[in-house]
Amino acid sequence: MIRAGYLQFAPEFGDMKANFAKMSALIKAHPTDLLVLPELAATGYEFKDPEEVSQYAEEFGNGPMSEFLCSQATAHQMTLVAGYPEAAEGRLYNSSMLVTPAGEMFNYRKLHLFSRENELFSPGDLPLRVVETEVGRIGMMICFDWFFPEVARTLALAGAQIIAHPSNLVLSYCQRAMYARSVENGVFTITANRTGTESRTGRTLTFTGASQILDTKGNTLASSPTDTEAVGIASFDPVAADNKFVNKHNDLLGSRRPEFYRTT
Repeated sequence: MIRAGYLQFAPEFGDMKANFAKMSALIKAHPTDLLVLPELAATGYEFKDPEEVSQYAEEFGNGPMSEFLCSQATAHQMTLVAGYPEAAEGRLYNSSMLVTPAGEMFNYRKLHLFSRENELFSPGDLPLRVVETEVGRIGMMICFDWFFPEVARTLALAGAQIIAHPSNLVLSYCQRAMYARSVENGVFTITANRTGTESRTGRTLTFTGASQILDTKGNTLASSPTDTEAVGIASFDPVAADNKFVNKHNDLLGSRRPEFYRTT
């Protein structure tokens, strides 16, 4: 069994010091084995242009977010997943990193950019991968990646037991859709969404909160309101995700017939 959780809060745009302080206090107060933080957790979301993104972006493993997560993971002996703006080879990515208590670091770049993100970031170019950790086999996806079932399915086929899902959700139906992602793949999903609003580019975005942890059958193990700071924690055995049988005849992955999953 592991204790896994999420942090749900409203980052202050551009105030990384305040956001680090907020996250640090919540992490310290809620010890877990695995904790998932929102997308762009230390910076806020509504950048005006790529030049502004670049002011906050960092190289994977070398910057304030990387240092913060490593120090927290080591100090509290937990695995952390969080979103951040990444700078790499002249490009900007909406990324997330996974950090283990031993200081191992793994990176993921959001494959499916949402709305104005297409004006700010390059689409992710790293293969989907599953990380073997002491708390289970973890795959990462970010926010709007939920809209594309191929992402979660690819992670499940690669052996993921847990999908960590840092998010800044504004659509109202993602949380319901994650029920399907959990059930159709037989995996645990942890959606860490933010709350609050941002009005910086001529529009107002209201983030939907409602972070949640779902088990392999779509049961809700933890959930939070739409508009308040919250921490959700649940205990579960990741090994349960290795059983893909619906009944003795049907296996979620083994019963697939991919030779027919094409249109031509």
